[in-house]
Amino acid sequence: MPLNIDWQQILLHWMNLAILTGGLYFLLYQPIKAFMAKREEHYRQLDEQAAQKLLEAERVHAEYQAKLEQADDEIHQARAKAQQSIQQSTEDQLAQAREQAKQIVAHAQVEAEHSRERVLRDSQRELRKLAFQATKKLAFQADPFDQFLDLAEEEEEHEE
Repeated sequence: MPLNIDWQQILLHWMNLAILTGGLYFLLYQPIKAFMAKREEHYRQLDEQAAQKLLEAERVHAEYQAKLEQADDEIHQARAKAQQSIQQSTEDQLAQAREQAKQIVAHAQVEAEHSRERVLRDSQRELRKLAFQATKKLAFQADPFDQFLDLAEEEEEHEE
């Protein structure tokens, strides 16, 4: 044997290597491969669950957004109704105030007319009373012609 090569030793080394590789394959590689596959499946499931939860969250977000928009529309409609109701109430109150003002003015006119008639009656009564008193004074006094003559004489004396 040249170079001191023993084929039997090489063949035994190759067999040892094959046995060692086979043993390590069954003892280490298979469990590690199974563990890695299990771990990969676990992370894949987590990823799918996260994707599903993300889709669900987006769906819920879209629902809430739609509900929010619907609530905004309802609020806008309620505000418009409230403003319309307030405006109608204001118009009704203004109409009532105008009606009351008309009634007050009409009542004041009636009162003024009654007051004017009362004052007119009182003044006529007073005029009659004064006329009666004047007539009475004139009737019970001395002769008016004599008084006239007396007054005329007094004026002549003053003029001289």
